[in-house]
Amino acid sequence: MRPTVLILVATAVAVTGSARAGGAQQAQATPGDAVFLVSGRGWGHGVGMSQYGAYGMAKAGSSYAQILAYYYAGTKLGHTSTDHVRVLLAEGRPAVTVSSTLSYSVVDAAGTKTKLPAGPLVVRPKTKLPSPTGQAVKPTWPLSFRAGKAPLSLDGRLYRGTLEVSLQGTFLRVVNNVRIEDYVQGVVSGEMPHTWPLEALKAQAVAARSYALANLVKGKPYDLYSDPRSQVYLGLSGEKAETTAAVQATAGQVVLYGGRIASTLYFSSSGGRTASSADVFGVSVPYLVSRPDPWDKLSPYHHWGPLVIPARTAQSKLDVANRIVDASGVPTPSGRLRTVTFETTAGPTSIPAALVRTSLGLRSTWISIGVLRLDRPTGAAVYGSPLELSGLARGLRLPQLATSSDGVSWKSAGPLTRGSNGAVWGEVTPTASMRYRIEVNGAASPAILVSVASRVRLTQPTEPGFLGGTVRPKLAGDPVAIERLLGTSWAQVAKTVVGASGSFQARMRLVTGSYRARVAPASGLSEGLSPTLTVAG
Repeated sequence: MRPTVLILVATAVAVTGSARAGGAQQAQATPGDAVFLVSGRGWGHGVGMSQYGAYGMAKAGSSYAQILAYYYAGTKLGHTSTDHVRVLLAEGRPAVTVSSTLSYSVVDAAGTKTKLPAGPLVVRPKTKLPSPTGQAVKPTWPLSFRAGKAPLSLDGRLYRGTLEVSLQGTFLRVVNNVRIEDYVQGVVSGEMPHTWPLEALKAQAVAARSYALANLVKGKPYDLYSDPRSQVYLGLSGEKAETTAAVQATAGQVVLYGGRIASTLYFSSSGGRTASSADVFGVSVPYLVSRPDPWDKLSPYHHWGPLVIPARTAQSKLDVANRIVDASGVPTPSGRLRTVTFETTAGPTSIPAALVRTSLGLRSTWISIGVLRLDRPTGAAVYGSPLELSGLARGLRLPQLATSSDGVSWKSAGPLTRGSNGAVWGEVTPTASMRYRIEVNGAASPAILVSVASRVRLTQPTEPGFLGGTVRPKLAGDPVAIERLLGTSWAQVAKTVVGASGSFQARMRLVTGSYRARVAPASGLSEGLSPTLTVAG
């Protein structure tokens, strides 16, 4: 499957709490921790031939030529004259092991040929080779290892052709000089299950051959990589009889467009529609256009998800400096996303979808992003007063508010109202400090703790030398501190306790000024503080 560069464009809105219904306490909120529910379609970049689509077409009776013509619009089959390719197998290695089960040979750059017995030879930059005189001699690099009547292996993996080992500074580079057909045999077996229909395997063989020859490496002592930078090449060790038969049946055939070999991108599963190169790479290629792909329905990856990804995980894996609170995307005509814009506490940041895909382990960029987030109210709620909680539940069905006293057992706390942009809000009337979260089928937002303060009120004095009020709920025996504003700070001027009825009264010298009452935390309630009361002397 071909590597790609993908993008996902998104806009995000951080929602803060506000009172939308009369009577609810307005609690300015700060964005809470978000969690993303990512669902998608297909596997891979989506450009070119869908391998599961080829499988479905072959099962429906299409030939390999018909498969290739469908996925690579306006192309035709032709032949290549290229016979051999050079494939990079290893570089930057301090040592490699070359071996064969029968005798083999090595030829150095000076043309000196040395016969080697069956078995391994560990090659290092200072390796010496045996000579007819029995003395080990220093060879002239590079060294070309040639098979006898059994194939060569490099570090235990078998390869056809020759293995050229050269110096790369103080390290080694190994290149496999191999026939193009032998190379393709080592690719197809790793790209498509050998048990699939022959016509699908033939289509894969032609696509792999064409892609390799259209994307030869320039300016290097090799033509191709053995990894996804070109195509995964498994050598002789990976060959299967069925895939070899498909390669041999299509020997030399390539896909042509305008007389040139086409860059025949391919991938695993389309999710029902392939993508154009313009959608994914931002470059229009006439034969890499978006096509319906109904045959992909046989893929186990046609639909997948949802994957639950905490925003903090995304922040870490994407190396985003600030906390992520939202994400969304705008699809291209083929359904894929190009860039993802993450809303952070410092503002939006856009990241290519290809990076999002690889960093978060997503199968494709044909994705939808559901967002769950419950925002944190600033300060404590007041006992017996309605409080509005707000957050996000975008792209998700039936969000519900849930509550828990211990963070383990959760129960419904009532329905949520949802706005057109995914903002949600709901009213609660807590009587003790509680945890809340938004729940949907299969996931929940990170919980927030809402502290509840006792409801404290001071009343205007009805007799000289006394100041009193009420506490709800009744906290009989709990201490109450009376404070007066002195300049810019508050000072305690009297103390008393809550009576059995929930009222209190303190004897004190009353003077003109601003007063308030403070009740310490108790019984699951946070500290209660009354509104300021102005007393005239």
